[in-house]
Amino acid sequence: MGPYPFSAIVGQAEMKEALLIAAIEPALGGVLALGDRGTGKSTAVRALAALLPAVSAVAGCRYRCDPADRRRLCPECRARRVGGRLPRERVRVPVVDLPLGATEDRVVGALDIERALADGVKAFEPGLLARANRGFLYIDEINLLEDHLVDLLLDVAASGENVVEREGLSLRHPARFVLIGSGNPEEGELRPQLLDRFGLCVEIRTPTDIDERIEVVRRRDAFEQDPAGFARRFAAAETGLREAIVAARRLLPMVAVADEVLALAARLCVALGTDGLRGELTLLRAARAKAALEGEIAVTPAHLRAVAPAALRHRLRRDPLDESMAGARVDRALDEVFVA
Repeated sequence: MGPYPFSAIVGQAEMKEALLIAAIEPALGGVLALGDRGTGKSTAVRALAALLPAVSAVAGCRYRCDPADRRRLCPECRARRVGGRLPRERVRVPVVDLPLGATEDRVVGALDIERALADGVKAFEPGLLARANRGFLYIDEINLLEDHLVDLLLDVAASGENVVEREGLSLRHPARFVLIGSGNPEEGELRPQLLDRFGLCVEIRTPTDIDERIEVVRRRDAFEQDPAGFARRFAAAETGLREAIVAARRLLPMVAVADEVLALAARLCVALGTDGLRGELTLLRAARAKAALEGEIAVTPAHLRAVAPAALRHRLRRDPLDESMAGARVDRALDEVFVA
């Protein structure tokens, strides 16, 4: 059974748009989806990966190195390149699950015990970070992830490399991925350092509209009864979305951002009291990706306003005198800044 079609997902518009924006602009920092269980979070992530076009990779490379990016080749590909041009192949974008109970060896990789015992050779067995390179690393219930794995992820997310120093091994390999996390805030909070690494944060709620709930159940049942037939129903929509993503990626470097728009972003972040400048940078990148997705060559205030809640709601300082939801605080600031 293949993945559920992305275009067949009912509702959850903010989550779907955030995932598309992250796919267009991977430097954004990923997407955090917080809310109720059973609302299609993991379904949407896997559907997006299946929707994306295949990427060019070095044939046979365990890390799917990009042959056009010489700076980020793994040690094996660098050695192979000395002998001439690297062979290429097209590969699917990976989606890798990081289980809560995963050991550090499984995440970062470790000594290949079988080869060590059989051949007496110290060989590296890549872990989940290697498998996720140039794809998506998905962590369900990320708020329950152990602290030592959080620290490890923060290091890799910042550098784009996984450095392994253990059991007589010393190597580094590329580990650049879009981090997707999901969880229920009622079961525990994320560490601020990890929360800040996510570019966008979306709130997921169980739909209350009866017609929408019925359509969700109807489509899911139809998919499980006949996956191939269901996929054919949405094939045209999937192709259209795939072409829109490819076009947006090409257009992205050409999208202009006027000083007036940057000023709006800065005023909004000041009004909300966000720490540092990551808020403005995220707003800029997300608004530019949204403009590219819509085929526009310039970011408008409307693009900025559309992405602001997802880009800023998780960057707010707690105010004991204002217990309103973060989304409501962002909405109030938007009304004040954009009217002014």
